[in-house]
Amino acid sequence: MGCCGSAERTKREWKPLEDRSCTDLPWFLLFTVFCVGMGSICGLTIATGGAARLIFGYDSYGNTCGQRNEQIEGVRLSGLDHRDRKFVFFLDPCNIDIVQRKIKSMALCITLCPTEELTTYQDLKRFAMVNGSELCSYELAGHKYPGLPERFSKCPKLPVPPSKPLPVFNRCTPLDVSCYAKFAEAVVTFVSDNSVLHRLIAGVAASKEIIIGLCVLALVLSMILMVIIRYISAVLIWILTSLVVLGSLAGTSVLWWLYIDHRLYGNDTSTKVTKEVKEEVEVSRDSGQALLVYAVAATVFTIILLLLMLFMRKRVALTIALFHVAGKVFIHLPLLTLQPFVTFLALLLFWIYWILVLLFLGTTGNPVQNEETGLTEFRLTGPLQYLTWYHAVGLVWITEFILACQQMTVAGAVVTYYFTRDKNRLPVTPILSSVLRLFRYHLGTVAKGSFIITLVKIPRLILMYIHNQLKGKENACARCLLKTCICCLWCLEKCLNYLNQNAYAATAINSTSFCTSARDAFVILVENALRVATINAVGDFVLFLGKILIVTSTAFAGVLLLNYRQDYAEWLLPLIIVCLFSFLVAHCFLSIFEIVVDVLFLCFAIDTKYNDGTPGKEFFMDKALMEFVESSRRLERAVERGRSRVKEAVSEGAEMKPMAPGTSSA
Repeated sequence: MGCCGSAERTKREWKPLEDRSCTDLPWFLLFTVFCVGMGSICGLTIATGGAARLIFGYDSYGNTCGQRNEQIEGVRLSGLDHRDRKFVFFLDPCNIDIVQRKIKSMALCITLCPTEELTTYQDLKRFAMVNGSELCSYELAGHKYPGLPERFSKCPKLPVPPSKPLPVFNRCTPLDVSCYAKFAEAVVTFVSDNSVLHRLIAGVAASKEIIIGLCVLALVLSMILMVIIRYISAVLIWILTSLVVLGSLAGTSVLWWLYIDHRLYGNDTSTKVTKEVKEEVEVSRDSGQALLVYAVAATVFTIILLLLMLFMRKRVALTIALFHVAGKVFIHLPLLTLQPFVTFLALLLFWIYWILVLLFLGTTGNPVQNEETGLTEFRLTGPLQYLTWYHAVGLVWITEFILACQQMTVAGAVVTYYFTRDKNRLPVTPILSSVLRLFRYHLGTVAKGSFIITLVKIPRLILMYIHNQLKGKENACARCLLKTCICCLWCLEKCLNYLNQNAYAATAINSTSFCTSARDAFVILVENALRVATINAVGDFVLFLGKILIVTSTAFAGVLLLNYRQDYAEWLLPLIIVCLFSFLVAHCFLSIFEIVVDVLFLCFAIDTKYNDGTPGKEFFMDKALMEFVESSRRLERAVERGRSRVKEAVSEGAEMKPMAPGTSSA
């Protein structure tokens, strides 16, 4: 038996794009059932009133505002008719628990939010009489507010700031943001002067057109860079490689120079020996030893780097050829540039849905009276309390599923491009064809691969949460152990992500299940381990520099556009926003480029393994890759000729060797 029950084959047969069948169907059914469960959670929150309580709001007695309510057993003042009271009003909106993220203030349903400041209980009475909106607890009569002894605990804290209702959510929100000083302290801890924060926000508001323009510039630069890398890849990669080697040599030389200079300076000391001089000599000796260690380590690193560059120069040439072909792929398949937009839109819609359902869950369940505040809250009890964990797993799995769909779509399009000999006969829309193949045949494979990533990511997130919760409380050994586990899980996740990506490409080629594809891709990658290491090292470094180039270019353009402003403090926030967005855009687009390069390499490795260019086994590869193969073959033939000449010389020397004395011919 093979991986996960798949049958072993004596020899793998690659038949690109020939047969197509459904893969990992049980996993597709499992994922479908899981998604139905996610939808059922949303339906439960709507059916039990959690969604209505979140949107319309509810008071501290369990009544939903804007509708007739049923009596809750054991809760006084519940079951009231609030059809004419549509707004939620907090008696003390600034009473906020930042740690628990809860408002401790009593909440009431009222008819109208106060639009003017109310400073006395007489003002509360007048507001209730004129507008019919009572701001004190329901059992208190509005015309008696000034003389009631309960007014201090059951009426709003004076003065009542002017407020207006939030759109959609109908909460009366104070117009004066200083009421939320605690939030400001928790979020903006680095700002000691409110005027600085106001100036920064004002700078963003005044520069919104420039910010939008710079974000569009980052988008255009990312698209252009993916195309021009095709033409500058050779020069760029060799320049970067040379800079790395020269930098390593320069750093090593500087360290040795510092060590020699330190030795020469250290020997020139006074003959007088005092306690202070002894201490200085000890410090000098330690510094010299440290410099020696650094210099030796740098020398070893430089030697290893030079040897690697010497033996891997042919593989660097392969990286250049793959980058060149990847640029052609984007020219033939321009819709690839839309993949980051589609993926981001899908993720955004799902995240919005997930957050809304999470908020619905926060107002779903049975009414429970908080012993500390005496207010009525809704909490999930019994088995239903685990719905939040189910919902959290859904966030990770479905997010990874969407990202895996992008990888499979890109892989399918690139595979179609590579294994189509006549590029003029490509499908009209290879991207749409790849999407259709994904939805028709391979959703189960994507679901299985994303679930494996989820199994690794969730424990890592849990350990990170534990580490943050125990910060400052755990001992050094526990802290080191936690960080080690987190680091190992992160490395495992990155390795699995890379293997999954190649498994999706193998599935796109041969329509095999996830485990079979992962095994086949792993075998190919192991056989080409040095090539894989070179492509990943050199390629990732080049793409990282591309991201830095886009960010710095966008930031430079931002400085030029914002230069007319005299107040340089207003530059900060707009530039930070632009730099973050430009890096995000560059990362999304160049990640697509990286996927294309990885898929092209897998196709190239399969092509060279099972084809040799003879009739019946013609190559599928592009001209640039063919030139690389031909140059490699010429080099191999030259090496073989050199070896054969050496063998001939050795054999001729053996034949001409005179016979040993004392022997005679027959």
